[in-house]
Amino acid sequence: MSLSTPFIRRPIGTSLLMAALLLVGIAAYPFLPVAPLPNIDFPTIAVTAQFPGASPETMAATVATPLEQQFATIPGVSQMTSLSVLGYTQIILQFELSRNIDGAAGDVQAAINAASGQLPKNLPSPPSYYKVNPSDSPVLLLAMQSDTLPITEVDDYAENVVSQQLSQISGVAQVLVAGQQKPAVRVRADPAKLAAMGMTLEDVRSALMETTVDNPKGSIDGPKRSFTVFDNDQLTHAAEYQNVIVTYRNGGPVRVRDIGSAIDGAQNRELAAWQNGKRGILLVIFKQPGANVIDTVERVKRKLPQLEAAYPPSIHLYTLVDRTQTIRASVDDVEFTLILSVVLVVLVVFLFLRTFWATIIPSVAIPLALICTFAGMYALGYSLDNLSLMALTIAVGFVVDDAIVMLENIFRHIEGGMRPLEAALKGAGEIGFTIVSISLSLVAVFIPLLFMSGIIGRLFREFAVTLSLAVLISGVVSLTLTPMMCSRFLRHETKHSLFYDIMERLFDGMVAFYARTLAVALRFRLLTLLSFIATVAVTVYLYIVIPKGFFPQQDIGLIIGMADAAQDVSFDEMYHRQEAINDVVMHDANVQSFTAYVGAGAGGQTGNSSRAYINLKPWGERKLTAQQVIEELRPKLAQVPGVRLYLQAAQDIRVGGRLSRTMYEYTLQDPDLGELYAWAPRVLERLKTEPLLRDVATDQQMAGTTATLVIDRDKAAMYGIEPQQIDDILYDAFGQREVTQYFTQLNYYYVILEVPPALEG
Repeated sequence: MSLSTPFIRRPIGTSLLMAALLLVGIAAYPFLPVAPLPNIDFPTIAVTAQFPGASPETMAATVATPLEQQFATIPGVSQMTSLSVLGYTQIILQFELSRNIDGAAGDVQAAINAASGQLPKNLPSPPSYYKVNPSDSPVLLLAMQSDTLPITEVDDYAENVVSQQLSQISGVAQVLVAGQQKPAVRVRADPAKLAAMGMTLEDVRSALMETTVDNPKGSIDGPKRSFTVFDNDQLTHAAEYQNVIVTYRNGGPVRVRDIGSAIDGAQNRELAAWQNGKRGILLVIFKQPGANVIDTVERVKRKLPQLEAAYPPSIHLYTLVDRTQTIRASVDDVEFTLILSVVLVVLVVFLFLRTFWATIIPSVAIPLALICTFAGMYALGYSLDNLSLMALTIAVGFVVDDAIVMLENIFRHIEGGMRPLEAALKGAGEIGFTIVSISLSLVAVFIPLLFMSGIIGRLFREFAVTLSLAVLISGVVSLTLTPMMCSRFLRHETKHSLFYDIMERLFDGMVAFYARTLAVALRFRLLTLLSFIATVAVTVYLYIVIPKGFFPQQDIGLIIGMADAAQDVSFDEMYHRQEAINDVVMHDANVQSFTAYVGAGAGGQTGNSSRAYINLKPWGERKLTAQQVIEELRPKLAQVPGVRLYLQAAQDIRVGGRLSRTMYEYTLQDPDLGELYAWAPRVLERLKTEPLLRDVATDQQMAGTTATLVIDRDKAAMYGIEPQQIDDILYDAFGQREVTQYFTQLNYYYVILEVPPALEG
């Protein structure tokens, strides 16, 4: 008795079993996540710390170094990269693929706690971390803008309402608020007026720190009632600070308005963002590693209508970039290809077998094997992506082979005069082991892919497993359902249709033509052998000369840009140059929406750089690919003086923990910092001379101008002045120093001390 015998003799049980497997696959299909590619995100955690006004050297020495020393002890860290810019440090920890991201997050938090004793005591807030790959493209990019309200009020709603609510959604790793204009009270003190009254900026800062407080005041518990004590200890508007008494001179009070002014402004005036040429606040949303892109974006979109009631109607929320549109389009294309391939395979089977039931019986194996594979994919946590669907498309040609082999062997016995049931029992017994060996040999081909390590192994493992599942399921179907159907429906027909006779003559002609050509090849054996050798030689040559790369370049409809200006460029000048870039990009016919933001801070961005996202029109509305759009924009952007925009088409796969200006990144390391600073520019200049390279850039920012003060410590000590006091006064004047805080029901805000911007130069 063969493996197929019980299934042939029990047609109802076999049919019910196959129907059950079919229903399981159909039920699993809606629950499969949709993604562009299998989940290959490296477990990555970004740690950020802010220290407003601190130089990059100070950030690196006092903030980054203590944290890095603790992070270096965490097991499973494959790469650690840090960036320190003015007032901001970001450390990227990339873990091995096998490392659990949640466990890694716990280790990172423990390391931050361990380093807290070595961090500056006046750090405004402790370092924070989030799970994300900073080199990823955002899955959703929103913008908030108003034509009537000040930008600080728009930012207030963006940060306190929209950003916080969206950050709580499952699958969202980070909501980056770009172009922040967080409300603040800016106290501008005139150094000349202070000097005339014998005061310093430190006197103003000390007074402001005591002016607004929000401390507990207790309660009064009377005989019958209890009273909570409340007073007006807080000042929350700039107008209230105008009358704040800083000190007394000549028996009279010196108020803020006497030595300067207090205005309502932004916490950091050196940040700006645009959407489609208008100033606004950007919300750049990144997904967590391993999160379902489609589900995450859908949850965000469902939340947006609820948030509209929380901000004024004069504030408009725009969706500028939605990655799911191109992901859905790509997956839809592959699904159409899969369906088309199934239809074509069935037609080819019919073309050669030329009878209805002989075509239907093996064709049933195709949808049954593919749909049952969905259940296996769901159990393994796989997704419907380009690679898994491609595996199913390829499997269409494999899954029908076993059924055809089984059918042909059974039909051979029917043609010999046996009854269908007897022919099915005998034919299945003869060919059963062959089908098992065929299926296992096909699966064995993919075993090396299953054991590949690194990002390539992770990328193709889902492909190999999906294809193997389909082949194994098709083998089961061919050993069970196919012989059972043959025993019930297959018949030997003595009379054939006209179509059958025409195709038979065509096949006979093909066989005769093959016989004649084979005879010629055997007659001229030397020539045939030389042709074979020439074919092998050409194949080797083409392998050598064909372009090679890590992964094919994609066009997902998004271009990422990073602009660089001179390292000593002022914020106002960078602002105007970015506006010139905006004007060039927005006038391109292929661009649907455009966003950009400037200012030092998030993502390691420096004051002389900006970041941009160019969302292209759908394929049906543009004729150029993303790379062609980049080539078209290059000469136009080259005409903008004093700034250079580096463009690259966003990809679904990016290796590395941070976003670079160009497609490839080369890292120089040296334990001697001075030697590194000396050789890095030389390597850069040498790479620029290579004709095969373009857009060679560096993230080393060492050429900016500085104003260096040399403290005469002897004279300073003579007047009782400590270096700390000098640093504090310089920080008060030029660091946009956060002096104190005031609180509302929504958030906390800062009082900023500075000299008037017109006096900074």
